[in-house]
Amino acid sequence: MGRFADWLLGPIPAEPATREETAPPSDPSTATTPPARTAAPRAVTTGDAFSISMVYRAIQIHAISAKQLSLGAERDGKLVKRTPALIRRPDLGVSRSAFIEQSVVSLACSGNAYWRKTLDSFGQVQNVAVLNPLDCEPVADAAGKLIGYDYRRGAGTTRFKPHEVQHLSLLRVPGSLKGLGPIQAAQVELRGALDLRDYSSNWFEDSGVPNGVLKSDQHLTAEVAKQAKAQWNESQGARKGVAVLGAGLAYQQIFLSPADAQFLESQKFTVTQIARLFGVPASLMLASIEGSTQTYANVEQDWLGYIRFALMSYLVEIEDALTELLPRGTSAKFNVEALLRSDTTTRYNAHKVALEAGFMTVAEVREIENLGPLPETAPTTQEATA
Repeated sequence: MGRFADWLLGPIPAEPATREETAPPSDPSTATTPPARTAAPRAVTTGDAFSISMVYRAIQIHAISAKQLSLGAERDGKLVKRTPALIRRPDLGVSRSAFIEQSVVSLACSGNAYWRKTLDSFGQVQNVAVLNPLDCEPVADAAGKLIGYDYRRGAGTTRFKPHEVQHLSLLRVPGSLKGLGPIQAAQVELRGALDLRDYSSNWFEDSGVPNGVLKSDQHLTAEVAKQAKAQWNESQGARKGVAVLGAGLAYQQIFLSPADAQFLESQKFTVTQIARLFGVPASLMLASIEGSTQTYANVEQDWLGYIRFALMSYLVEIEDALTELLPRGTSAKFNVEALLRSDTTTRYNAHKVALEAGFMTVAEVREIENLGPLPETAPTTQEATA
């Protein structure tokens, strides 16, 4: 059909020329580097962070605040009269306050707490013990699903199944099996605090600043200057008696104020920074913020904010973890009423208002104050005032 087809249908257009497209070479400077999976060379460990007095104090405040609270069990919003044994003493090896303290410290220093559960033959939890969070590591399979927990014991490692460990997290990060704690989140700030502390403590030895200067209005050769320096150092700056200076020499001491020597302004800022990191009010850290005044009213508001937005993150995590271990329908609950009202007078006045308004009873008030019921022969407050 060659020529006939060309005459009848017209010439068939030739296919356009094509060329292979190749991507231009990439610029390494614009590449996105994935986050490192190993610790930085100057990473701040938990031990390093605890050596900073402000960090120790902040974690201690969390622990003390939590361990002094009473812990009870509720069902349908009402306090259970017979407190479950797991609430009275979660770990038979330590007291309940020590158990709560260990849990809070674990969350504060690593962002995670691990409870080793001991089960009976029926699968009921009989005991929970706090594991060292630094020795416990969640293990996932290739799909990212949790398959267990590796716990280092001396030279060996024990693999616990997921149902054998109760895992608590302070701040959950999507895609990560571990929680994120303040120390892990603020490595740069804590490293700066460590460097400042070490630099100020070594100022008089390693700063290179002399204690004083020997001056002369005469020309001194290198040999004479060296000899004068040796004589002065030998007399230890006249501490061993009267210093005799010749060749027109005069000693001038370099004065450095304690504030400059210890970098107090920088340390004050560090205290504020760490208090902000852990959510602790400056008044509890025994620190003052420049430009602010402390009164009873604003200090009380600071403490209320601390309980609601800092301490509760630890308490709620412990409550939820204990609730999962209790029978269905029973929940664990901390009594934070005593902390929400800063003093006894304020707390009792609030109870008085509730009693007079009639929306609380004496028995309910006594439960809040962790007091037992009144004897049947004793008159109630309402009867006594009638």
